[in-house]
Amino acid sequence: MGIISTKYLLQDAQAKGYAVPAFNIHNAETIQAILEVCYEMRSPVILAGTPGTYKHIAFEEIFALCEAYSASFDMPLALHLDHHESLDDIRKKVNAGVRSAMIDGSHFPFDENVKLVKSVVDFCHRHDCSVEAELGRLGGVEDDMDVDEESAFLTDPQDARRFVEETGVDSLAVAIGTAHGLYTKRPKIDFARLEKIRAVVDVPLVLHGASDVPDEFVRRAIELGVCKVNVATELKIAFAAAVKKWFADNPEGNDPRYYMRVGMEAMKEVVRNKITVCGSMNKLTADSVTTL
Repeated sequence: MGIISTKYLLQDAQAKGYAVPAFNIHNAETIQAILEVCYEMRSPVILAGTPGTYKHIAFEEIFALCEAYSASFDMPLALHLDHHESLDDIRKKVNAGVRSAMIDGSHFPFDENVKLVKSVVDFCHRHDCSVEAELGRLGGVEDDMDVDEESAFLTDPQDARRFVEETGVDSLAVAIGTAHGLYTKRPKIDFARLEKIRAVVDVPLVLHGASDVPDEFVRRAIELGVCKVNVATELKIAFAAAVKKWFADNPEGNDPRYYMRVGMEAMKEVVRNKITVCGSMNKLTADSVTTL
């Protein structure tokens, strides 16, 4: 087992009509909670870390943890660089062994976004590292990024076609009405737009901001071509709420072996639900992945 490129997972998902869940990680406990469920349900998984995550725990240490967990759970893992914005940063982490990177140039004009993404693709493909990019822009808060409603915009299908052709990117995150974080009202997902994008783009499509999106909306997005579903905020909220309750019930408690496990179990329930919604249960098979 080992660290693999997401392209093997997403190509299988695209061919079979399901999605691979991408769960954001923060420490050993969150990695372990996610993998316990993925092992139990035999689901492929992408472990995603933002730049802020790799500031909290050094990339080399997270990478070593993932390699160790891959061996102990006897399953290949995709460790993903989520919302990275610098070629130099990605280059360093790819040289250290990561094989999945998202370069986020969505805040740039189209041509600048293409130029940045193409430079990352040219480098990463020499190292069997898959590249995800984003066209259009989601609102909400992700790591240190805060995008207000006025700055968010949806993905144009014809721009998406040009973008994929000009960059050679392996997967594309599209803006169709989701947002990072939780929603103050029921989200309006532009499924017609997604269907038009799918008709002109042949690479796997990615849904960011899937926390708090109704399950039926996520399933419909998968039917229309989404192959990767990102989940972050719901995991953190479940973990934190369970730990807070534990301390409320155990005000003298101080042993992290107890309260961290409570948080992990709450997170695992979210993971189970997302795997079910994505349809990825029992999809971790020999032909769905290729290890490095």
